[in-house]
Amino acid sequence: MPLDLDSFSLCASTADLGEEPAAREHADCVEFRMDLAADPLAALGAYDGDLPLLVTNRPRWEGDTAPYGRLDALASAVEHDAVAAVDLELATLRGRPTGTNDVSVEEPAARARDHGAAVVASVHDFAGTPAASTLDALLRAAAAAGDAGKLAVTADTRDDALALLAATHRATRRGDRVATMAMGEAGRHTRAVAPVYGSRLGYAPVDAADATAPGQYDLATLRRLVDDLSRG
Repeated sequence: MPLDLDSFSLCASTADLGEEPAAREHADCVEFRMDLAADPLAALGAYDGDLPLLVTNRPRWEGDTAPYGRLDALASAVEHDAVAAVDLELATLRGRPTGTNDVSVEEPAARARDHGAAVVASVHDFAGTPAASTLDALLRAAAAAGDAGKLAVTADTRDDALALLAATHRATRRGDRVATMAMGEAGRHTRAVAPVYGSRLGYAPVDAADATAPGQYDLATLRRLVDDLSRG
């Protein structure tokens, strides 16, 4: 199942692949949060949904609780036909130690490409929004490391949100494929607005109560907002 990174795709973010039927009306893909699932490889093996999957297995140092062996799990996951993309942290792709794994740091990305899946190189800043020069450098590095570079920052003010949108615009004008969003209430609107400036991926839970990041809209709301703005 392909995932088009040359245009915007909305991902239903979930740890339960059983939500896929409810996501079909509004989503282009499902981000499967393996780090939040009880038995993610078994769930992948049983998956027979219509939507392509983007698999994510966050490490402890990016805010979640994936156990040792998380790269092994990702390397296995990308071999499933339904997996169209894998999210790998830029720090991981650069060789940051990741605990005990049988596979090398390079293996999940290599297997993904062998199976026709894209690599999303991601950076998350849970403390704030860096300076413009750092935003540019991170987006440039992430886009070069993957088929698209994802940057999520934390916005405390509207100035932070505006800085992220401006960086998104600059990256798009450079020709980089990026996905951006600002976490937190001050940056919530960027999830709807960033696609106007070239962001290629958005993330939302089917139900707002199941949000996997601060400031997420529910899936139906974000679909409507993005579509309305794109027509504008």
